Amino acid sequence: MRILLDTNIIIHREASKVRNADIGKLFNWFDKTKATKIVHPLTIQEISTHKDPSVVETMKVKIDNYQLLKTESQDDEVIKDIRKDDKTINDSIDTSLIKELYNGRVDIIVTEDRGIHRKAARLAIGEKVYTIDAYIEKATAENPELTDYKVLSVKKEYFGNINLSDNFFESFKQDYSEFEKWFKKKSDELSYICYADDEIGAFLYVKVEQKDEPYPSIEPPFPPKKRLKIGTFKVTSTGYKLGERFLKIIFDNAFVNKVDEIYVTIFEKRDDQVRLLRLLEDWGFRIWGTWTSHNGVEKVLVRDFTKHADKNCPKLTYPFISRNNQNLLVPIYPEYHTELLPDSVLNNESPQDFIENEPHRNAIQKVYISRSFNRNIQKGDLILFYRTGGYHKSVITTIAVVESVYDNIPNEQKFIELCRKRSVFNDKELSRHWNYKHPYGNWVAPFIVNFLYIYTFPKRLNLASLIQLGVIPDVNSAPRGFEAISKEKFETIIKESKTNESYFID
Repeated sequence: MRILLDTNIIIHREASKVRNADIGKLFNWFDKTKATKIVHPLTIQEISTHKDPSVVETMKVKIDNYQLLKTESQDDEVIKDIRKDDKTINDSIDTSLIKELYNGRVDIIVTEDRGIHRKAARLAIGEKVYTIDAYIEKATAENPELTDYKVLSVKKEYFGNINLSDNFFESFKQDYSEFEKWFKKKSDELSYICYADDEIGAFLYVKVEQKDEPYPSIEPPFPPKKRLKIGTFKVTSTGYKLGERFLKIIFDNAFVNKVDEIYVTIFEKRDDQVRLLRLLEDWGFRIWGTWTSHNGVEKVLVRDFTKHADKNCPKLTYPFISRNNQNLLVPIYPEYHTELLPDSVLNNESPQDFIENEPHRNAIQKVYISRSFNRNIQKGDLILFYRTGGYHKSVITTIAVVESVYDNIPNEQKFIELCRKRSVFNDKELSRHWNYKHPYGNWVAPFIVNFLYIYTFPKRLNLASLIQLGVIPDVNSAPRGFEAISKEKFETIIKESKTNESYFID
């Protein structure tokens, strides 16, 4: 694997002061997987002008640790079109880096630069560009035999039972002079925590604030609203998508407490803070203004939590969904069901068998692979997952919303790249899915549905019940692909499963 490293990755690695603790994990995975670390000549030029002289000197000494691209590919018309939008030297360098990936001279780029990610999306190679966190997730998923720890399930824990001297909290102590005192005063309050071996991998504290809560330090001022405050939130790069798991907890708390808004204040001093800020923005948080204290000036991000649904980008209004879309009944085999949908574990399955030690289990964003004849699936459509198993054991367990669909996939490599980040399958299993031929038919290319997990039904309706209710005609008519059902049948399922209809906007 030839991996081109952006300038920001090299600087993080070689700087005298560590700004991103996850950089060590990233390079450890490079070594474990025997990846070739590539740098572009323009990166060397860029580093030579860096304001930190120790970075310049270190790079001179350690350049042999990297493989330098000896030549640069030519700009074709597509790349020239990308360059038209370049306004700075840095923009031009970004285009030069993405060009080498586009032309197949490297396999992957690792970068924290959003500009490179946007250019990769324009060139339809976004799945080959990774952030530090995303690459660690990829390497963890693809190399389970090289992973030397398990991530335990997220649990609630009293502040007073948590080791404040854990290195995890050092960044908070640096940012907030009163952090230790504040933490100790919260000893009898609950937080959410997750451990990787004996070290903390993620931590979250949320607080509900009423409409009369004063906000003298926020500019512009907050109007009166019931809010959920994300008081303390940090996730390290474990490779297990803990960021999404903890976002689900945040949204669940906001939903249960019926708040109008969620907000967080955050510094941009370190790269882990920038990464968290970007994660929040991806899920609908927007910059409101600033919070000023004796510790400095923080950004204030706000997430509207009033009931509305964005069909074209469901993440922005998650977990709310609209009834006014196509409703699809979709089968899923038992051996994949709880792997993909761990919150929908059945009574006859042991939760201990599904400790969240696989990236896809923690994710809200997931992928479903299908060869269904019905491929008329659109963003915003609702999926009702039907766990197969026979007359009494087949049950409808879960509702989800379609985020995107990939059809007409050109080849196996592209298929694997598109699935890899969200799938329950490893690369070998994905290859088998791509090449599967039905014994009584010709080979049909699979397509991919990216979806967001929304809700697990409180009452499970089995096949016998569905037939009795008229949702499915008979035992031979169980769903075999993406089967559209009528609004009336959908409403029957929602009513009989005792679904909390607050998730629906209409």
